[in-house]
Amino acid sequence: MPITQNYRLKREIITISLVDYQICSLFDRQQFDEDDLEAATRGITSATWSLFGVVWPASQVLAAEVSVAALAGKRVLEIGCGIGLASIVLHKMGVDITASDYHPRAQEFLNRNVLDNGLAPMKFQAIDFEQQNPLLGKFDLIIASDVLYQPQHAQNLSRFISLHSSDDVKVIVVDPGRENRAKFTHHMIALGYSHQFTNFNQQLSASVRCKGRILNYQRQYRPLGNDFGIDSRAPG
Repeated sequence: MPITQNYRLKREIITISLVDYQICSLFDRQQFDEDDLEAATRGITSATWSLFGVVWPASQVLAAEVSVAALAGKRVLEIGCGIGLASIVLHKMGVDITASDYHPRAQEFLNRNVLDNGLAPMKFQAIDFEQQNPLLGKFDLIIASDVLYQPQHAQNLSRFISLHSSDDVKVIVVDPGRENRAKFTHHMIALGYSHQFTNFNQQLSASVRCKGRILNYQRQYRPLGNDFGIDSRAPG
């Protein structure tokens, strides 16, 4: 389905590590397609419909972070890609990247932006990280930005990551100060991941400043049993 005009769009140039990317996104967070029955079926309301379709500051921080990573031969997954800025950056770098999101319109915008930047089609998977996705496979690097905005996301995201991690996986999550961050780290440690973080406070444009933490996790061991049976009492 092509991008329709039931909502307003904007196009802008976003520069990541001195490289310009042409990005088409929703005009603002007030946009809503009342005819999007697929989104309604998935429980996406008018209040949350637009969240996938704007370039969030944390996504720019993530894109800059991965743009300098050495990822040759690595299989990478972006969770909750939204517009997919970080995925597009990695795709342009020649990385084996799979973008993923729950919103039914995310792939349309991703495809448009990939084309507008003169790139070949890239891989996309429609996933819900709060459910099992047995066909998705495992990855060497898993990335995400600003995905911890609901209380249940801390445990559900950690479970999802564990299920789709290779033995020596690395995980990068850019978090702009959500209160569920500590709980997420608690669950990741319980699943056998080491943890480091870097604080950031960046002026992304004349009017946009973003601060928070870049969370880095690395698998140390794989716990026995079903990853969907986490003992939440494990020390964190």
